[in-house]
Amino acid sequence: MDSLGFLRAQLPLTVLLSCMFTFSSGSEMNFVTCGSVVKLLNVKHNVRLHSHDVRYGSGSGQQSVTGVTTVEDSNSYWSVRGTSDASCHRGTPVQCGQNIRLTHVNTGRNLHSHYFTSPLSSNQEVSAFGENGEGDHLDEWTVLCAGSVWQRDESVRFRHTATEALLSVTGEQYGRPIHGQREVHGMMVSSSHSYWKTMEGVFMKPSEIGSRDFSRPLHTEF
Repeated sequence: MDSLGFLRAQLPLTVLLSCMFTFSSGSEMNFVTCGSVVKLLNVKHNVRLHSHDVRYGSGSGQQSVTGVTTVEDSNSYWSVRGTSDASCHRGTPVQCGQNIRLTHVNTGRNLHSHYFTSPLSSNQEVSAFGENGEGDHLDEWTVLCAGSVWQRDESVRFRHTATEALLSVTGEQYGRPIHGQREVHGMMVSSSHSYWKTMEGVFMKPSEIGSRDFSRPLHTEF
């Protein structure tokens, strides 16, 4: 079973455990690492980045990406991964300025953007694309943060590497069949609509034998 398949199989158990207690070993890990599975909250609009097997009725026709107010929905989990050109070992802290992919755990499609127009705000469409975690170069996003690594409690931005649009929410709401969900799109101008923060998730810890020893099982923290 590949790593994405493993995450899908283990996710229900990890969600249950996350409601019960927190695992820790030594000091709390305060940064986001490769291989972690997270929910991302748009700070201004208080919605979590979300996807589902519902396609846009216009634009690219690809799988839609939205923002939801629901906390418990498993369709809001995303896996933090390296790009096709630059691997990212599990447990390695994500650097500010690093290019990553965010893979929707339940469908295996990557957060994606392109020059199609979004259906509600006429900004740049954001979709989910690919199969089993593999799509194309338009799945890559640059993490914009203040220090050297992406901190868990930090508000960060995600800039689409190919088009330089920022992952954003400005509040437009869909009707049926995804009534009340917010449009997620790309915007060229940075604003308060473009900041995201990690919330619930499974955070992979670096190996306790050494930061470059990835052969041993990794601890998780919820």
